[in-house]
Amino acid sequence: MNTVLIAALCTLGVGLFVGVFLGVAGIVFKIKTDEREEKVLAALPGNNCGGCGFPGCSGLASAIVKGKAPVNGCPVGGKQSADKIAAIMGTESGDSVRMTAFVACTGNCDKAVTHYDYSGPVDCRMMSFAPGSGPKACNEGCLGGGTCVKVCPFDAIHIIDGIAVADKEKCKACGKCVAACPKKIISLIPYSSVYKVACSSHSRGPEVMKVCSAGCIGCSLCARNCPSQAVTVENNLAVIDQEKCIGCGLCAEKCPKKVIIK
Repeated sequence: MNTVLIAALCTLGVGLFVGVFLGVAGIVFKIKTDEREEKVLAALPGNNCGGCGFPGCSGLASAIVKGKAPVNGCPVGGKQSADKIAAIMGTESGDSVRMTAFVACTGNCDKAVTHYDYSGPVDCRMMSFAPGSGPKACNEGCLGGGTCVKVCPFDAIHIIDGIAVADKEKCKACGKCVAACPKKIISLIPYSSVYKVACSSHSRGPEVMKVCSAGCIGCSLCARNCPSQAVTVENNLAVIDQEKCIGCGLCAEKCPKKVIIK
């Protein structure tokens, strides 16, 4: 009986010692944090998508308080979050441009030529290692494997008729689809963009027409007819400067392949 009592007392004594030691250590070694960090974190959407370039919302909150990130650094929260954070930090949120993902390809099942039937993991990153960088004859077209769909945390991109299509209303511009696409045909563009070039091929016109009926042939009709000089042809592909574009639609009207879409 004495042995049991002694053991219990020893255990209690050790427990009390450890408890006191941990309590004192917690006070002595406590890391002081800026109280604004918690307020900034509360103002963020909490998606932890990493679109800001930091490891989650807590990482961005810490960076903002330390002056290593702008108050409008969260693409998901947008202006609403930026205004709240700016008030906490005692500064101005500044102008923020809403962005959205855009897939520069319309080479769907009917328009794009395929060299062979692919059988393997349905993932664009795996498909790009297949012969010819994928079954599509166009090496710069969407593979339709849905890697972008899998990484999107907002259900804003889907495979429709063999190609990825982004929903600009659902997209929060986190950039995960941009990073995941092995063909690099997804980019973030201003939400307000009216006309876009839905092609990524830099091949010459005759080569493009052999592999896709919806590819840019670099004819320059769009550039020659643009009244604001917003359209240029760079390396056989039409490019629209969204800051210069006035949305007149002449480029889309003159495009013989209809790859400039509204």
